[in-house]
Amino acid sequence: MKDSDPDKRSWFSDHISPDLTALHSVRERIYSGRTKYQSVEVIKTGSFGVCLVLDGKVQSSEADEFIYHEALVHPAMLAHPHPETVFIAGGGEGATLREVLAHKTVKKAVMVDIDEEVVNLCRRLLPSWHQNAFDDPRTELYFSDARRYLEETSQTFDVVIIDLVDPLEEGPARLLYTREFYQIVRQKLGSDGIMSVQAEPAEWGNLDNFVAIVSTLRSVFSIARPYQAHVPSFLSLWGFVAASQTLDPSKLTAEEIDSRISKRISKKLKSYDGLTHQAMFTIPKHIREHLLACQRIITDKQPISAY
Repeated sequence: MKDSDPDKRSWFSDHISPDLTALHSVRERIYSGRTKYQSVEVIKTGSFGVCLVLDGKVQSSEADEFIYHEALVHPAMLAHPHPETVFIAGGGEGATLREVLAHKTVKKAVMVDIDEEVVNLCRRLLPSWHQNAFDDPRTELYFSDARRYLEETSQTFDVVIIDLVDPLEEGPARLLYTREFYQIVRQKLGSDGIMSVQAEPAEWGNLDNFVAIVSTLRSVFSIARPYQAHVPSFLSLWGFVAASQTLDPSKLTAEEIDSRISKRISKKLKSYDGLTHQAMFTIPKHIREHLLACQRIITDKQPISAY
C-alpha cells in the first residue's frame, strides 16, 4: 500500500451542517489544546494548508483566508469617505486587523478579542495571517468582551467590523449576534459610520442564520446590505452584511471601487476589486426570496445557534 492510500491518513472532520461533513487529510497537527473559552487546533491539511480550528470548526486557512478577510473589511471601509478610527470585534488571527491597517486613512484600530490565548497562538503560529499587524503603532489590542467594551467606552468609530466565531450554544460569541448588541454598535458609530458583519453560511440548504442576521440588522439600521463571497475552505458561499444609517456600499460602481482602492489602500489586493464588489452584492433570486420572507429578529432572549 502506498502512503497516499486514504486508509493510512489522519483525517479532520469539519461538520458543516447536520447533514454535511467535510473530511480534510491532516499532514501535521501543529497545536492542539483548550483555552478558557474554546478548543483550539492548528493543523496542516492536504486540502488548504495550515488551518485554524476553533471548537471543531475551520476558521480560516492559509490557502484562502484572503478571500474572507478582504470581503469582510474592504466594502465597508471603502464605502466610508475617510475612515480614521476602526473597531474590530474578534479577529484573533490578526488578518482582519491587517486588512484594516492597509487603509492609509486609518489612525487607530481598536481590536477586542475575548481569548488572549488564541491571539497569542496566532501571533506565534500564523505569522502570514497577521503580518505583524499587532505591532503596528496604530493598533490598540484588548482582551475583553467586545460587547462590554463598546458599552463602556466613550469612543465613537468610523467603521466597526464584527469578525466573530460562530454563535455556538456554549460559545463566547452568542450574544454578539443580537438586536441589543447591534443597537450598541449603532450608538458607537459616527455620523457617517458603517459596520460589517460576518453573517454565517449563505447558500442553499443552510440559510437560516444568514437571513435572520440580515433581518435583525434591518430592524436596527436604515441600510443593511447582504453580500456573499465563496470561501473554498468553508465549502460554501459565506454571508456578510454591511449596515449603516447613511452609507450604502451596494450603490458604488466598479469604477469607483477601483478608484478608491488605488488611492486609499497601500497594498495589492488578491481577491477584491470593483468587479468582485459588484458580484458580491448581486444576490441570487432564491436567496433574495428567503431574505424577504424572513421575519425573525435575533434577541438576547432568543439568540441563534450555529450547528
